[in-house]
Amino acid sequence: MTAIIVPELPKNPVAKLGWILADSWTLTLRGLSHWARNPTQILAGLAFPILMVLLFGGIFGSGMQVEGGGDYMEFLMPGMFVMSMAFGIGETMAGVTADASKGVTDRFRSMPMSAASVVIGQSIVNMLYSTVVLMILMGCGVIAGWSWHDGFGQALGAFALLLLLRFALLWVGIYLGLIISTPEAASAVYTLLFPLGIVANTFASPEMMPGWLAAIAEWNPLSSTAHATRELFGNPGVGGTSWIAEHAMLMSFVWPIAIFAVFFPLAVRKYRALSR
Repeated sequence: MTAIIVPELPKNPVAKLGWILADSWTLTLRGLSHWARNPTQILAGLAFPILMVLLFGGIFGSGMQVEGGGDYMEFLMPGMFVMSMAFGIGETMAGVTADASKGVTDRFRSMPMSAASVVIGQSIVNMLYSTVVLMILMGCGVIAGWSWHDGFGQALGAFALLLLLRFALLWVGIYLGLIISTPEAASAVYTLLFPLGIVANTFASPEMMPGWLAAIAEWNPLSSTAHATRELFGNPGVGGTSWIAEHAMLMSFVWPIAIFAVFFPLAVRKYRALSR
């Protein structure tokens, strides 16, 4: 087996940072060029959340009740925004696994390139994609009857909270993509995202669930962001007497920061370990 020579970063801190940023930007441009050459992949990723809005809002919405009253579509859309951010884990994981299976990752490891820049470049591309997805999904929500009611500034804050969650979760996807060997295995892991998105307050209020399931749903990190964004958008479904529900706004920051603090170093360390 041919040994892979790992490049060493410059000793000067300024030069080191400049090298990382330059490599990250190069890999960001690589990801954007993939979008231009393969737009069907983007369209397929956009189709799923749009179909979910039509399914739950248009078909099931008439039979759903919101705790405390209110329009179900307005309750649903913040949950759909959160779920689309969570499902980005699978998209990120699939992309990283595909690069590894095609030998692209090995090629990067053999080049004079910063290890951190590989995962940073991947994160920038994913955040740009997630921003586009979120904007389109919001547009679909407006067409379907959803709206925000507490001003543009509050809505912008909710948008930022959603992207904060996505930024934290994409490092979960990068790490999983580095430890999963094949795209087939990545597809199997993708199915686990459904319970993560459904056992939360995304589609129904935890108060309407059995006690043990309600506790799981309330402590799901997605629930805190969904609760906080509903509050900022002025949508129905804000309530609950548990500690986690009463401090949802705080936890919408704490959960993403904790997830990032765990998975960012794991992802970078795992990428560096691939060359050993």
